[in-house]
Amino acid sequence: MSFESDKIKQIISRGEGLDVEFKESFDSLSRSVFETICAFLNRKGGHILLGVADNGEVVGVNKDTVQNQLDTLNRDTNNPQIISPTFYLATEVVEVDGKTVIYIYVPESSQPHTYKGVIYDRNGEGDTKLTNQQLITNLYLRKQDGYTENKVFPYLRMEDFETEMFKVARNYARLTRDDHPWLNMTDEEILVSARMRLRDVHTGVEGYTLAAALLFGKENTLAAVLPHYKTDALCRKVDVERYDDRDDIRCNLMGAYSRLLAFIRKHLPDRFYLEGTQRMSIRELIFREMVANLLVHREFSSAYPATMTIYKDVVVTENWNRPYMMGRISLENLKPHPKNPTIANFFKQLGWVEELGSGIRKMYKYCPIYVKDALPVIEEGDVFKLTIRHEPDNGPLNETINDRHDVDKQEDSCFDEDGNLINETINETINDTQSLILNLIKERQGIDRKEISIEIKKTLATVSRYIASLKARNLIEYRGSRKTGGYYLITKRKQDNSK
Repeated sequence: MSFESDKIKQIISRGEGLDVEFKESFDSLSRSVFETICAFLNRKGGHILLGVADNGEVVGVNKDTVQNQLDTLNRDTNNPQIISPTFYLATEVVEVDGKTVIYIYVPESSQPHTYKGVIYDRNGEGDTKLTNQQLITNLYLRKQDGYTENKVFPYLRMEDFETEMFKVARNYARLTRDDHPWLNMTDEEILVSARMRLRDVHTGVEGYTLAAALLFGKENTLAAVLPHYKTDALCRKVDVERYDDRDDIRCNLMGAYSRLLAFIRKHLPDRFYLEGTQRMSIRELIFREMVANLLVHREFSSAYPATMTIYKDVVVTENWNRPYMMGRISLENLKPHPKNPTIANFFKQLGWVEELGSGIRKMYKYCPIYVKDALPVIEEGDVFKLTIRHEPDNGPLNETINDRHDVDKQEDSCFDEDGNLINETINETINDTQSLILNLIKERQGIDRKEISIEIKKTLATVSRYIASLKARNLIEYRGSRKTGGYYLITKRKQDNSK
């Protein structure tokens, strides 16, 4: 058995799909072959087998017509009235189990193509004629050179970025590595080291990239470089037609990450459990991955809105995507691909994402613990959709912090020496906003009052009242000078030693 025959049998065993198409074409070349060629050029490329039935049976091509079919294929793919722009395709004639098969390999093209003036795209197992202008526009955007995040904006300056975000980046980087190089870098040096200042290979002009604007840009900066950019967080537990609560997020990705997590904490129940000796928040483990995925793996060139919607028993995120497959993703067919590698690496430096693919594995591990036997539903296409179940507010696993205001009750510290929650009675004594502040301080030890105000979208006066209440309970303390200090959790051990 020849190598070519083995290769053909391996392709047949996969069945028809996003990058595989079977055509019988016994006596003549089927005209639908050109629709598939156009669709494969416009999508991710693929394999066409002539002489194979839809069910994968090798029926063979009439040997007397092989050369005529090859001539027709070559002539028409080089005719701009048929395929435009024209494209040369490699072909092979292979014997499989004594029958003749014509193998056509179609690579992904860097340009959009038409067949007789019509644009075709590949969707699952079929070829789709594109007539919707938005879909056609998205196809052209998909064909832009390189990654969108690397687009250079030569007129961006350091004053277009939020200085405060560089401080936040250093604080998180310090938590991942005590000797992280960013700690001794200037703001400009951080951008250069993170590959967010590049030279445009087409023009030779150097400048800060879209990734820099997305991660550090002021709202006005983002509105200028990417006018359609926003992330919409909606709660539709009761009013499913409109919403119960909404956060229209147009700030940079670092701020968006914190605001989306705050929205999750506000509206979703939590559940703690022990993994070994470590007490963990399942809600945090799962939805950090969900939020990071929504922000990091989004195709920013499209105006399709990125959304996170909390329904009565599920949370759904949707964002525009550059798919590498179509359909449901499972651990068995998971093939991670970086969509925005620069942004993903930056989040990794902050400890907000892990290695490629590990986030999905983590969701598969912890979702059935959060809600019994409930696995995440991950659907990849032009729109990437992720669905995760949660318990309704009155469900048996609900351990969410109640919206109570009896803040005068004194309690021991709710955190142990490692910063882990240890006192479940906190649910009866602390309201939602105070809980947000505690979680924020836990994640970012040393955070100051202004940063807390920005993160939870409350005035400094309001934040000051909540902080005063938490300090009175001996839950947090201020360390450092007035200008450079911040708030820290008080651990149980420290509190015990102080008595």
